Amino acid sequence: LLETLCAVFYLSVSVPWGHIRGKVWGPDHGCPVLCLHGWADNCGSFNTLIPLLPKECRYVAVDLPGHGRSSHRPPGVFYSFSAYIADVCRVVDGLQWNHFSIMGHSMGESHTSFSALYPEMVNAVILLDAYGFLPTDPREIPKVMRQGIDEMIQFEKKTNGKTRVYSYEKAVERLLSANPTLSEQSVHILLERGLAQVEGGTSLSSPSPLSENVVRTTLEQNIGCDTEMDISFACLPSCSCLPQHSVVTVTGDHHVHLNDPEIIAPLVSHFLQTKVLLQQPLAIKATMAVSERLMKMMI
Repeated sequence: LLETLCAVFYLSVSVPWGHIRGKVWGPDHGCPVLCLHGWADNCGSFNTLIPLLPKECRYVAVDLPGHGRSSHRPPGVFYSFSAYIADVCRVVDGLQWNHFSIMGHSMGESHTSFSALYPEMVNAVILLDAYGFLPTDPREIPKVMRQGIDEMIQFEKKTNGKTRVYSYEKAVERLLSANPTLSEQSVHILLERGLAQVEGGTSLSSPSPLSENVVRTTLEQNIGCDTEMDISFACLPSCSCLPQHSVVTVTGDHHVHLNDPEIIAPLVSHFLQTKVLLQQPLAIKATMAVSERLMKMMI
């Protein structure tokens, strides 16, 4: 179901526990780009960037489950990277997309893992300050899994299903303190979809503040995924030897694409024009990683 509002459409895809919602920009038959936000953000993360990008593309930015206006997972269910991969499958199935590009911020493992599992569907990947695969030492996996499970159970006991209520001003203060890289304007943008009205005020519509993703992969598994990909990725200097990728360093912080989109837009636009739009229908595989921190990187 799509509803138009000032050249922006609103999307809702049915899933077994509710709906995945989002926003859509661009022509119906534009080159499809799926935009995936970072942890505890929502699709508003792309509000300022997408209007500056090539108009020939069809941009779909979704609120991942538990974020923004999408339904939360059932109580007691983890928010793992592997679950987000399945969510992407549900969205693209609802959109009836067979080939598309991905632009993802922060939570890089879910973005790159989808590309590894379904490489025939992905034309290009743009990673905005995302690390890509995050391997875990096999000796640490039991410890990490146990810690994540223990924290989940302790959180459930502590909250006992209760919702923390904030005034709008307190919600702004809370989000600013939790995400110091956000400008105040960016906080207001994220809160447009990040607040739910409850009795006595508002609540933040983001997943439980779990510190651990309990589903972990080893370096060997990550390398195995990479060999299945006909598409390259890199976010760290140590990955710069991989083919078919670009790494760009810009001045800014983790949310520079939202705070200062004019810095990122020319780079993303050039990549989309040269690696996606000009290559259609060849759909040449490529990726671009944009590091939004002040670090010295090989290009």
